[in-house]
Amino acid sequence: MVTAELGGFADAFAGAGGGTPDYAKIREVADALVPFGNHAGVAITEVGPDRAVAEVAGADHQLNHLGTVHAGALFLAADIAGASAFVGAIAPRLSDVEFLVLRDARCSFRKPATGRIRAIATVDEREIRRVLGDPAATRFDLDGKALCYNDDEVLVAKFTFEYVGNLKESGRVGE
Repeated sequence: MVTAELGGFADAFAGAGGGTPDYAKIREVADALVPFGNHAGVAITEVGPDRAVAEVAGADHQLNHLGTVHAGALFLAADIAGASAFVGAIAPRLSDVEFLVLRDARCSFRKPATGRIRAIATVDEREIRRVLGDPAATRFDLDGKALCYNDDEVLVAKFTFEYVGNLKESGRVGE
């Protein structure tokens, strides 16, 4: 399933957003939305209003020649977690989302990544509050980050993201 087949970004999450978001449904949809993420073995384990978490199991097909989790698998988990953090944060206006695209990304690899890796992502709360509170908000820029930890809670990689997105004009949340 890809958003183009569904008629658009918001259509993929139909019924999950709004005044009382269904974060379990949002996680389920987001986890199935990126075919390459599923193929590579990235799983979204948490989506909420404040953060999202995606995991890489550290399976043999996700490793590099040194036996550590491949940088591409780390990036994919961080990217999917970052987009899911946006979806969770914007859930009250999820039906207004036309698109979100990644404009720029930066990464810093801190330690060898071994075993299961969790990418914990957040987006800029101030910008989300502005967008949620302004019914005329349409195009927006948004910063995000994802921190990747191993099972010993050691930071193995850090990613920063710059997104651009667009919303349909809508009424103020709660009105």
